[in-house]
Amino acid sequence: MVPVPPRPRRIAMLGVLACLLTLVPCGGGVQAANILRWASQGDAMTLDPHAQNEGQTLTFLQQIYEPLIERAPNLDKVPCLALSWRLVDPTTWEFKLRPNVRFHDGRPFTADDVVFSFQRALSPTSDMREIIGSVAAVAAVDPLTVRIKTKGPDPILPDEVTNIYIMSHGWSAEHDVLKPQDTAAAQETFAVRHADGTGAFVLDLREPDVRTTWKRNPSWWGLQEYPHNLDGIVYVPVRNAATRVAALLSGELDFVLDPPLQDLPRLETAGSLVVQRAPEARTIFLGMNEGEKELQSSAIKGRNPFADIRVRKAMNMAVDVNAIVRAIMRGQAVPAGNVIPPGAHGYDKARDVHLPFDREGAKALLAEAGYPDGFDVRLDCPNDRYINDEAICQAVVGMLARVGIKVTLDLKPRSLHFPKIQNNKTDFYMLGWLPDTYDAHNSLLFLASPHSIWNRTGFTDQRMFELIDAMAMETDVAKRDAEIAEASRLLRDGYSYIPLHHQMLAWVTRKGVQVPITPSNKPHFRYARFAVE
Repeated sequence: MVPVPPRPRRIAMLGVLACLLTLVPCGGGVQAANILRWASQGDAMTLDPHAQNEGQTLTFLQQIYEPLIERAPNLDKVPCLALSWRLVDPTTWEFKLRPNVRFHDGRPFTADDVVFSFQRALSPTSDMREIIGSVAAVAAVDPLTVRIKTKGPDPILPDEVTNIYIMSHGWSAEHDVLKPQDTAAAQETFAVRHADGTGAFVLDLREPDVRTTWKRNPSWWGLQEYPHNLDGIVYVPVRNAATRVAALLSGELDFVLDPPLQDLPRLETAGSLVVQRAPEARTIFLGMNEGEKELQSSAIKGRNPFADIRVRKAMNMAVDVNAIVRAIMRGQAVPAGNVIPPGAHGYDKARDVHLPFDREGAKALLAEAGYPDGFDVRLDCPNDRYINDEAICQAVVGMLARVGIKVTLDLKPRSLHFPKIQNNKTDFYMLGWLPDTYDAHNSLLFLASPHSIWNRTGFTDQRMFELIDAMAMETDVAKRDAEIAEASRLLRDGYSYIPLHHQMLAWVTRKGVQVPITPSNKPHFRYARFAVE
């Protein structure tokens, strides 16, 4: 008898996907008509709407929960749970709420839920509190009117509230989740795997790192205004890029958020697929912890190489960002010289120029700083979050080695990588940032403020901190823009970060499946449709 060879791993994996990509338990039941099946390389970190300000997590949440003001695919602000908003006085915003809205469990949506949600989002364990850090008080005027009092004038509060999802006060009390999950401490709460929002889709199943499913909310207030025809959504994280492509080509997937760049030409000519491209308002960069007395991961003791601006400048000079864009990103990115992306208010192309690649100049600066033979350090990188993140970090390791810096690469999934940053357990790390307010203040607040858990550079500049606070309350546009310009120059010229590039997006859908691409890189399936034949 001739032995039967085992099936190739990819084919076997496709069989597993076929089972997972249903809204019923594998092995039984009937699949509903319009189930949108999608995948990307990594999973959401939690379903608690105030616990993590992280892109994939927010993508999952926005299918279930809703803010007062929504972003359309073109990033325009549109009414959501608030029908209108106005400035009552320089420090008071009033929101008129949408009537006849119910949470998924049937509870009515009222002003009390808004007050509770903002108070919850301002809690110490919330990763959203800095976004609305100007808020002093939130009060219900009547069941459908809320007033938000700010500590000073906040001209971009309507942009900031687009990121605050509204929870049911009653549901949160019933399930003991009145406070956000403490993700830094790996806390497990009911809200991590369960949800009760007002959105277009109801959470059906949450199996972290395996499968998440949503079902159509037949009672959603927006069905007439946004008449999607999805019966449900199934998400499966698929780490292997070749498997994602094979599943697309075989018809097992309808949408892939992060197709491998090298396969785009083949996918564009496949006939059965549609490739959409757009710029993303996200910058990818490396952060250096200059604030500690010595590095945690280095043999250098008693001093911190990153504390010397000459070392930080040398590392910026040693990384060839143009080569990364050309060879690793296949031209699907724009070299960056600052952490504020194009598309954000306050972006200035003149300040977005990376230091020229200069290996010999970098070596000279390192020698001048007292490190003629370089030093050793660990680089912490995710391997399932950004486009080609693992390959980029591997390339950076090689580039820094050529100037004498010996880098050990520690690759981890996002669920383990981001807590290292938040808990200050890293010396040198990759991060990407998309300012959800589409304003430079958001990038500066999270990446240069000493209070941010996403800023682990230890950057210290009192003038910078004054500017961040000032621009948050400045209503004179010209004066505010000048503050942004000064702050972004300070951050750029301090070399605390090594800006790499601004990402470009490519989404791939099966023909007949419409998912409007957005610069936020967060698909919003209330805008999706299956073509009617």
